[in-house]
This record gives sequence, structure tokens and C-alpha cells, in this order.
Amino acid sequence: MLHDGQSGFRPAARIGGLELSEIVQISERAAQLRASGRDVVALSTGEPDAPTPDFIVEAAHAAAQAGETRYTPTAGTVKLRAEIAAAHNAEPANVIVSTGAKQVIYDAMAATLDPGDEVIIPAPYWTTYSDIVRMCGGVAVVTPCSMADGFKLSAAALEAAITPRTKWLMLNSPSNPSGAIYSAEELRALAEVLARHPHVWVVSDEIYEHLSYVPFAPFSEAAPELRNRLLVVNGVSKAWSMTGWRVGWGVGPRALISAMVAVQGQITSGASSVSQAAALAALTGDKALLGERRKIMLARRDKVVSALNGMPGLECPAPDGAFYVFPSCAALLSDDGGPFATEADFCGWLLDEAGVAIVPGRAFGLAGHVRLSFAYSGDELSKGLSRMSEALERIAR
Repeated sequence: MLHDGQSGFRPAARIGGLELSEIVQISERAAQLRASGRDVVALSTGEPDAPTPDFIVEAAHAAAQAGETRYTPTAGTVKLRAEIAAAHNAEPANVIVSTGAKQVIYDAMAATLDPGDEVIIPAPYWTTYSDIVRMCGGVAVVTPCSMADGFKLSAAALEAAITPRTKWLMLNSPSNPSGAIYSAEELRALAEVLARHPHVWVVSDEIYEHLSYVPFAPFSEAAPELRNRLLVVNGVSKAWSMTGWRVGWGVGPRALISAMVAVQGQITSGASSVSQAAALAALTGDKALLGERRKIMLARRDKVVSALNGMPGLECPAPDGAFYVFPSCAALLSDDGGPFATEADFCGWLLDEAGVAIVPGRAFGLAGHVRLSFAYSGDELSKGLSRMSEALERIAR
């Protein structure tokens, strides 16, 4: 039997340095500690604690019993694409349904990027964005957006980042990890820059649309003149608690969608037939549920922000959407006289010392911060926040 060191395996250059995201690594370490008997509170993952609503599960069950268990069209079922298209004032040919929103983004990058093409990614950003760009031969042009700037890209910063090789701007509103939401006016300012650079397309990741605590502005409505180079990404995972069903979609120009369908046809083909039936039920069902869940998340947000701002060394702005906070821990770092060299060291200490798992900001492209998810029960949040407070009070003394 060959040992690993004798196998001669060498990964492809395009995935050089690629590994499990730091979010997953931390979650797995927390799970290992639990398995060893430690009481660990994990506030590290972006998954709603509520179950998938019963009417959606029942629709999936009925679809399976009715024999809807065969291959679907690669771009998605006719009914689901029609429903998505109607919501976006588009045609079904402008829609692709994929195995999660992540695949939509991968399909788009694989279909459009040539080696050396650039993608502007405002930081902080969801960790997968930059990895997908690199896997597809592109160059991630990370543009830092500070807490003082609301974690949002300005028109001036966008202008400065664009080069002749720029292919895409990748926006996420509401944002993971910061919860920032671009207003219609802010999107218009970005659109004015993009109007001067017609070679730059836009990905608008709106997966947290229904978890907005201030008015939400879709990019397609704020800048309708850019629809011919705009890909809107969305899905059912977050708002409807359907992370495991793996259904996301993209809405964009027909030529782009056709190229993405060609890519998807060689990777996964269509998304699960039963999952698509469930997604259709979600989109056509009672929307009151979304408002109720948003209220719950808003109450959790306020609780978490208040608690974190009362802890030594943390400064936490209230996010406008999603279910994350992204507080600064700069005062705890050695550059400011604190006890930790980096925010990753702080997160490691917190897991070991207090049994609380959170994610360092470097995983999202912006050091000096940490991300906590408040998509957990009130009891879990209370326990985690209490442990954090006690641990930080001890080092403050």
C-alpha cells in the first residue's frame, strides 16, 4: 500500500493554496471539541436555526410521490424558472436554477473568465468569492471597505479599481459578513462609474434580500440601464431555512445564462427535482412567514449588538441586514497594546478559554474584525455572549 508521501499526487495549479474555508475549519474544530466532551457554543456558521416550513416539506413530499424524481432541464424546471422570472420582470430564458447560489456564481465565473481577467471584490466578502475567481483563472482584486465607510464600496474606490482587464464587480447586499446594505442612491453612484466602463459586468448577490432591517434596494431597480450586464443571484437557503435543499438561481442576459447552462450541464446538470418543487412552494407560499422571521432576527441582532458593545475591546455597529455582526476587535490586538497578535489568535483563545467559536475577519478579507452569527436560539446566544463577556472581563482586569 502506498503512503501519502509516495503517491506522487500533485494538485492542479489552479487550486494551489485552496482549502476548506476557515469558517468550516472552525466549525469542524468546535464539533471535535464537543465530541471530546467540551461544552462549546458555535456562533460561527450562517444557517438559520428554524426548520424548513411544513408547507414546503409537504410540497416536496407530494412531488416525490407524484413521480417528480427524474432529471429536470439543466436550467431548471419550467414552473420554477417562470416563477423566478416573473419576480424579476424577466423571461424564463433569463433564469438558471442551480444546486445552491454558490454554483450560480461558479457557473458565471467559469463561463466568462479568461486567465488574468480581474474581478473587483469589496472586502469584507463571503470567503468563497475570491476562491471561485482564482479557480476559474481570474484575479481577485480585493478592495478594502472599512467600518468607517459602512463596509461599503464607494464610487471613487470602484473607479480606482477598474482596469482594462476588469471583467466583473461582485457585490453582496445585504452582506455576509457585515450585514451592510447598499441604498438605491449608493447603487446609483456605482452605476454612474460603471456607465463609463461598459466592459465591466456586475454580480449582485441578494441571497439575504428577505433579511433586511432597512429598505432593500435591488440593483436591477436602482440601475435598470445595466440589466444587459447584470447577474442577480438569489435562492431559498437563508430566508426559508432551506440550506440543505441546495437551490439557488441567477437572473441575467440570455447569452450569459446560456453559457452558464452549458457549464452547469457538464458539472451537476439540473438541481434536484424534489428540491426545485420545494423552492417553488416557498416562492408561491404565504410571505407572512418571512416577516415573522425577520422580526425574530431583528430582536436577536439588537441583543447581540448591545451585548458586544458592552464588552471590553469590542466595537460593534448594528448591521442593516443578514444575520451576522462584524465587530472590530482592534483594541484587543498588539498594535493597539492588546494581548493578541491577530484576530485569529483572539478567536483561538476564545474557543479554548471560553468554549465559544467565532470566525476571524481575515477569512473575509478584512483583518481586525471577527464575525458572529445570530442565527441561533436565544438560549445559545445568551450562553455564548455571557461566556465571551466573562472571558474578556478577565483579561481586562
